[in-house]
Amino acid sequence: MPDRDEESRDRAHLRPQGVSDRTVEALASLSKALETVERARGHLYGFHQLTGTADLELDRAVRLLREAGHSAWADRVEQEVLGRNVIPGHWTFQVVESYNDTYYEPFRALERQAREALAEGRDHLYEAEMKESRRTSGHPDHTARPPGNPGEDGT
Repeated sequence: MPDRDEESRDRAHLRPQGVSDRTVEALASLSKALETVERARGHLYGFHQLTGTADLELDRAVRLLREAGHSAWADRVEQEVLGRNVIPGHWTFQVVESYNDTYYEPFRALERQAREALAEGRDHLYEAEMKESRRTSGHPDHTARPPGNPGEDGT
């Protein structure tokens, strides 16, 4: 992509020499997939925290059932639900750990390795080029870099 103001751009987001449009697009797709996995992982942590909060609230429910004279119900809640596995053999922390070890970490490592091998480790090339094609040169709200973020050569 021709660069109309290369001196003002962030060197970390310039396409390395010889990297094709298709490679930039492929790396963007791989990164987009990883970003989706990041969101899924966030939901998994939300599931973990919400389930843990619910389990801790059961302590209060058991206490209140006992105070209200419903010991049999308090016993059932305590024995059947309190501390129960969410899937066989697993509490939510174990689900999170398994997801991280089995899927998330290998995915993250592969995406980073692909960027290093194919684009000198540069991230968000597709988005940086889209930004450059859409910004209005000279407009104060369309600058190439944040204020105080000099390029590698200090410009």
